Amino acid sequence: MKPTVAILGAGSMGETFALGLLRAGWEISDLSITDRRKERIREVEFLTGVTTTSDAAQAVAGKRVILVAVKPKDVPGLLDQIRDTLEADQVVVSIAAGVTIASYETELPGIPIVRSMPNTPAAIDEGMTAYCGGAHADAAAIEDAAVVLGAVGDTIELSEDLLDAVTAVSGTGPAYAFLLAEAMTEAAIREGLPHYAAERIVHQTLRGAGMLLAGSEKSAFRLRSDVTSPGGTTAAAMYALEEGGFRTLIEDAIQAASRRSRELGRRAAGDTDG
Repeated sequence: MKPTVAILGAGSMGETFALGLLRAGWEISDLSITDRRKERIREVEFLTGVTTTSDAAQAVAGKRVILVAVKPKDVPGLLDQIRDTLEADQVVVSIAAGVTIASYETELPGIPIVRSMPNTPAAIDEGMTAYCGGAHADAAAIEDAAVVLGAVGDTIELSEDLLDAVTAVSGTGPAYAFLLAEAMTEAAIREGLPHYAAERIVHQTLRGAGMLLAGSEKSAFRLRSDVTSPGGTTAAAMYALEEGGFRTLIEDAIQAASRRSRELGRRAAGDTDG
């Protein structure tokens, strides 16, 4: 049986989960959605058919899983709104970057908490979400959270100390791929390809490479080696990337994103010294 779900926050990821849950077989009556903006409430109700309200306490009443999909800075205020309504048999699932389980457990004593980090390919049910449970989250709570998170893609359970790194790799990762696509497209156009052809070729190349990597038993290193013939075009390209510090730039980007995730968590907890 699918758990009922309240989605608190109708931004991009809140909408993504609402639509994903409906695609995965949840009934409209199984869901509720909240947002502070009246125009957004009307828009989401039209888009999903799900009852959408500005009253978070009303939305969580009777729902098994409470999906917190607001910005990290808005989490404390939201918890103030729902604290007196929540019951011990409900599960709060956070997708707010950087906000720790301890922050939730301080504000919601005794409530099962699951912290998670999805990514934007969830919009096409190809998301990657890592999650972990808090001190009060028993096996049933974690299972229900995983069912909801798994409606929009793959999931993996990890320890909480790894979630800032997950945020930097998979949460932010689609932007790395999109930036690569931008750069490849611009370079292709400079090499003489018309814009429409450059985009089509780049998009399918990245799609195919991603599917090959995900479906192969070979590592990324082995797959790259397979296509890199000594003295060939790929070898020339790899040399240029390595000489340009490609690996270092990727590492720096991931470290910056991980650092920012920790900063957002400290701010949400009220630690302004960090």
